[in-house]
Amino acid sequence: MLYDYLKSREFSNLLQAVVDGFVNQKATLEREKRSLGSIWKEREKLIEQSAQAALAMYGGIKAIAGNAIQKIEELELPEPILSNNLVK
Repeated sequence: MLYDYLKSREFSNLLQAVVDGFVNQKATLEREKRSLGSIWKEREKLIEQSAQAALAMYGGIKAIAGNAIQKIEELELPEPILSNNLVK
């Protein structure tokens, strides 16, 4: 009886429905990944634009006020690394 069921059209259709469900879920997941990737790239671009504007503003104020304003370490240039091999 089980053998007859496993080779029946009903079982084949059920198994095909399971496979189709997985295939459709995978396709949906891939579309979501592409969509989110696009959204993330746009957000990164906006963050970079905002960061550049903040740097420009800080640099302009620092050029006028000099050391009279508090340093914001994240906006400062890193200290140069001096190597014994380079300084002789």
